[in-house]
Amino acid sequence: MTDLATNPVPGRAAEPVTGAVYAGRAGVDAAGDKGWLLGHFKPPADPRHSDDVEIKWGVHPPGERRAEWATGERRTALLVLISGRFRVEFPDRTVRLTEQGDYVVWGRGVDHSWFAEQASVVLTVRWPSIPGYAVGAAPPPA
Repeated sequence: MTDLATNPVPGRAAEPVTGAVYAGRAGVDAAGDKGWLLGHFKPPADPRHSDDVEIKWGVHPPGERRAEWATGERRTALLVLISGRFRVEFPDRTVRLTEQGDYVVWGRGVDHSWFAEQASVVLTVRWPSIPGYAVGAAPPPA
């Protein structure tokens, strides 16, 4: 049995247990991939590799803002507030997440940005996992 509370792996969050199981710590693992824990960007042999979904553990200091608006979005997303106070901005409205478990879902084609009103932790799930999306990069062709 791997108990991450009593047997942490020095220098990393977890260890691959088998080829199909990975146990980790979101706060540590997320630091290695801009917060993303699971998606197409993980190596194919890694159990965290997925072409279907992406999962991010976002830790945001107060006042942090997305570097630029996400436009031309081809995925659906769910963002859940774990702690703090966080807002997600859309062209026609702003959604403020203030209580643990507050969440917002938006679909394909919805431009968005975000702002951490307080130190915040959020969990984001996006699907499908599409290569080529990154802040500062043009969206891949449709």
